[in-house]
Amino acid sequence: MPSRRQIREAVVQFLYCADLEGGPPAADLRESFWNLITESDRRKLLTHTFRALEHLNMGRAERIIDLTERSQLLLPRLSATTASMPLRADLEHILQKESAWSVCFDRLKKIPFTEVADDEVVPPLEALLTDLFALERDLAQLRKDFLFAIEDHPAIRNHAQPVTSLIRRMERISDRNLMLEHPEKFPEQTDLVHLRGAKETLTELRREADAMVDHVIQHKKRIDEVLASIIENFAPERIMPVDRAILRLCTAEFLQGSSATPKVEINEAIDIAKKYGSEDSGRFVNGVLDAVARKLHPHQFATWVLIIDVSLAVSLRQTATLSLATMDRIF
Repeated sequence: MPSRRQIREAVVQFLYCADLEGGPPAADLRESFWNLITESDRRKLLTHTFRALEHLNMGRAERIIDLTERSQLLLPRLSATTASMPLRADLEHILQKESAWSVCFDRLKKIPFTEVADDEVVPPLEALLTDLFALERDLAQLRKDFLFAIEDHPAIRNHAQPVTSLIRRMERISDRNLMLEHPEKFPEQTDLVHLRGAKETLTELRREADAMVDHVIQHKKRIDEVLASIIENFAPERIMPVDRAILRLCTAEFLQGSSATPKVEINEAIDIAKKYGSEDSGRFVNGVLDAVARKLHPHQFATWVLIIDVSLAVSLRQTATLSLATMDRIF
């Protein structure tokens, strides 16, 4: 699952890219933004998916050749009667789809998986895997229909056995292939745990970040009112976009009542500001958010100060006691 820090960084990046001061609606930017920000992670996920497919389908080319040869012996029998002609059409359709699957898979293998930028790998890899899984679903249904229909033709069934046995074998492989498309639907498959975890992390990251962005946009007016009460002559456009995004996010969290303490939120915000902002961003964000937190959560800061005072008092008392004991020993 994504960490709180990952989610907050994604929100800050989106708020930075989505100009809330007169730009296009934020919703219009979401798809392109997520495609960009998750490109590296999607590349890893897609690459792992392809490698798993490659492993599962070792020897498939030879099996397709075998199926084609066996089918050439069966097709004349399927043309012998009007009743069996639909079976011939179904088998020919299976062969056509198998050929299309092979072409698609060969194109996948030609993609340069290393030493190439993400934006050169992810789009073709994603598109070809989508096509491949669509072909796999079509094949799964065609095989099922063919095997079911041939049971109604006992005179042909024995002659078709070499073909049907191979089709059943390929059917089992297809079942495994299709698990790779949606590994999250098969929690019992321990060998899919890596793919499942990677996909769930991406899905959860987007879900959590989108929800947080929606909250900021929904309460933008109130958030800016709070910031205006802290920052003299406040105007959003006068603040650097990264700093503005961080301030809005944290203020929204303070207003919402985040599960984290204000101090933790501020420290994370400072780190994000240092990572994405200017040299002065960390200090600026720290000062503003500290004031915002004290304004919105005075009791938490009062408790924190009290704890420090008590700790200091205990420390001073221990020091004084130690000093008296030392003096007794000396004198």
